Amino acid sequence: MALKPVRKGFAPETWASLRPFGVGLRRPNNFAEVFRALLENRDNLGYAWRILREGVCDGCALGTAGLRDWTIGGIHLCNVRLRLLRLNTMGPMDAGLLADVAALKRKSSAELRALGRLPYPLYRRRGEAGFTRISWDEALDRIAWRLMRTSPDRMGFYLTSRGLPNETYYVVQKAVRALGSNNIDNAARLCHSPSTVALKASLGVAATTCSYRDLIGTDLVVFFGANPAVNQPVMMKYLYYAKKAGTQVVCVNPYQEPAMARYWVPSSLESALFGTKITDRFFLVAPGGDAAFLVGVMRHLIEQGWLDEAFIQEHTTGFEAVRAQALSSEWGRLEEASGLSRREMLEFALLLARAPRAVLVWSMGITQHALGEEAVQAIINLALARGYLGREGAGLMPIRGHSGVQGGAEMGAYATVFPGGVPITPESAAALSEAWGFPVPSTPGLTAAEMLEAGLEVLWSIGGNFLETLPSPAQAEAALARVPLRVHQDIVLTPQMLLEPAEEVFLLPATTRYEIPGGCTETSTERRVIFSPEIPGPRIAGARWEGRVFRELLERMGLGQRLAFENTQAVREEIARVVPFYDGIQHLKAAGEAFQYGGAHLCPKGVCPTPDGRARFRPVAVDPPPLPEGAFRLVTRRGKQFNSMVHEATDPINGAPRDAVLMSPEDCFRLGLAPGQQIWLQNEHGTFAGQVFVAPVRPGSLQVHWPEGNALLDPQKRSPKAKVPAYKEGYVYVHKKPPQGQDPHQAAAG
Repeated sequence: MALKPVRKGFAPETWASLRPFGVGLRRPNNFAEVFRALLENRDNLGYAWRILREGVCDGCALGTAGLRDWTIGGIHLCNVRLRLLRLNTMGPMDAGLLADVAALKRKSSAELRALGRLPYPLYRRRGEAGFTRISWDEALDRIAWRLMRTSPDRMGFYLTSRGLPNETYYVVQKAVRALGSNNIDNAARLCHSPSTVALKASLGVAATTCSYRDLIGTDLVVFFGANPAVNQPVMMKYLYYAKKAGTQVVCVNPYQEPAMARYWVPSSLESALFGTKITDRFFLVAPGGDAAFLVGVMRHLIEQGWLDEAFIQEHTTGFEAVRAQALSSEWGRLEEASGLSRREMLEFALLLARAPRAVLVWSMGITQHALGEEAVQAIINLALARGYLGREGAGLMPIRGHSGVQGGAEMGAYATVFPGGVPITPESAAALSEAWGFPVPSTPGLTAAEMLEAGLEVLWSIGGNFLETLPSPAQAEAALARVPLRVHQDIVLTPQMLLEPAEEVFLLPATTRYEIPGGCTETSTERRVIFSPEIPGPRIAGARWEGRVFRELLERMGLGQRLAFENTQAVREEIARVVPFYDGIQHLKAAGEAFQYGGAHLCPKGVCPTPDGRARFRPVAVDPPPLPEGAFRLVTRRGKQFNSMVHEATDPINGAPRDAVLMSPEDCFRLGLAPGQQIWLQNEHGTFAGQVFVAPVRPGSLQVHWPEGNALLDPQKRSPKAKVPAYKEGYVYVHKKPPQGQDPHQAAAG
């Protein structure tokens, strides 16, 4: 059965407004972003244009190459990529500002980034006011000397997804294992690790099972805990064409995201003029209630006979346990846990029953819970019950927010797996040792959150900012301040670099992906491995590619033969040998060249790479943590930002300032609060000073921006298997006055 064709010409039934270009309406102004980018990069426009035209996007993981992709024709250029462009084109900062960091500590992350690129290696000892210049040779000599005297279990390495390519992830993780440690982790841990765990256990794969093309013309697309309008804007063009093909779009989320209701796609004349109605139906689920909602939906599917019985019989195991759980679950309990009624569960089940094909998409609203793996499994169960696997127009899509996270884990830059996503066991360590020619540690290492709790002697952070990305900034700061040697390798300054050294701190300037000699690759959400060439342009003389840095480091330690890569082409050739499903990466050499590992659909015709070829159903836990009397459930959310890099003080889509507390109209009325009123949120972990912002959120829940709201999160709460921090899970009490004993000026604030 072919996908439904995209209707040609204008389709007025999809229009969001008759106002040309949405004049006077609150919406993302993508045209303004173009002019802003021109202004920001006016001193380097030629280089900026070459990056846009030839490079692979370093924003989200949809993976456009240049200004185009492999899904639809036309130009694709999103505002996220335009905002990140300046990081690649700006010149060096005045390193003299680092001679005394006292003044810099008062600056925000955005202000620190705006100072410019790190120009050369810098060094600071405890008790010194700031940093002094140091040569690369001396820096690496000192670091090598310290590493040689440090037990492998007392060193930790973390990589963010800041445009890092597959080659960097692979070289660094191999270097860390050459040092005898598995204490290496990356940003995938903090985002989609529950997706990896649940998908691997159920399907034998750990990635999106379908392609972006399957979104356009399928019967139904469901977004669970995802907001691509903000985080993956290129997808909105796919959804524009999907709507013109008659595809229904549904969102399950605690907040009715305005840009998912209607969106103006700038590169389409029709959508740019009149906007596009995106979502046909919103289901306002309670935070953490997704699994309960989906168990209720499953019960309706079973009771109404709306299952794909043939698929279940031929391609799955374990359904009887899921059937038993669903039929024995009390409706009242499911309604209370999900925040949605039995009737709403039936309405959702009916949407599925009427959709022979559907793509189920989810993101961090699902994964960042203590029961994150359970929620992902509930989505998988639903897809298996309806046979949405291994065929055109159907599949499971954990959509990635950053360009490096898919490849980062698959390259093995992960505390719990080796390259290829192979679990760390004595047997897999022995096999990798034979392939590499040196002993590889055989026990899992420390995850990102665990590193700061382990009493490390050395912490090497490539990108990232633990002060903003981990729960409880105060605890993260205290832990960082105790690490004797910290190495921060990045392109710009971040607040964690300015913390007082326990003994010593090194700042090492890195290259961007567009500066890496020999080019590099990225893996997109749809498993497409894409070549991004080195792009001629100005360079920061003191910056070096991370792979080169670790190679020279190991040479100083007498381990150079373990990392003897002449160039990135040699890295790709080894990746092809060590990670079989990446075979083909060694042939990518020119801009835009790519291949999609596994083909358009994983688990073709429902056959999975499991021992018996079958997918696994599994019953799931449905009860979110109990809520104390008088408390609200708390969710952290993104605004106008990329990862923790905040781009605007006010979200242009919903008008919320960074200190906004999103609250339902019902709760505002019940508490006697007015829009803009100052309030304080408090729990056992911290206090947040904010202002009331009335929004269509689930009653009984509140939302605050991340990372500003991290002070309210429990740093010990994380999922048991994937160990993802529970960023979307907490509770708070609302106060109209500063809580007793709390200085309002010292409360966390946006």
